[in-house]
Amino acid sequence: MFRRITISFLLALLVVAVASVAFAAEEGAAAAAGGSNVKTFIALAAGFGIAIASFGGALGQGKAIAAGLEGIARNPSAQNKIFIPMIVGLALIESLVIYTLVIAFILVGKL
Repeated sequence: MFRRITISFLLALLVVAVASVAFAAEEGAAAAAGGSNVKTFIALAAGFGIAIASFGGALGQGKAIAAGLEGIARNPSAQNKIFIPMIVGLALIESLVIYTLVIAFILVGKL
């Protein structure tokens, strides 16, 4: 299942990369002279950064919750020892995704 998701994600990334080159070809020499080529790559970097961070964060949170719930299901008396570190781990994963969002806003602010 994970392999199929990874292949689908990489295929979608390839399609987006090819489409961006096709759209960039329409502007031609006017875009190169105007300097909007750098702005295009900054916007793409911000978008891809958020997409990759969201994808990785969602996978990490899903695995953390699954492992935590499986541990609680195997040993219900250890719920307090499993639940609190799991919540802290989820908060740290989410903070990395929010950090990527802040970086993307900074990049878009440079446009």
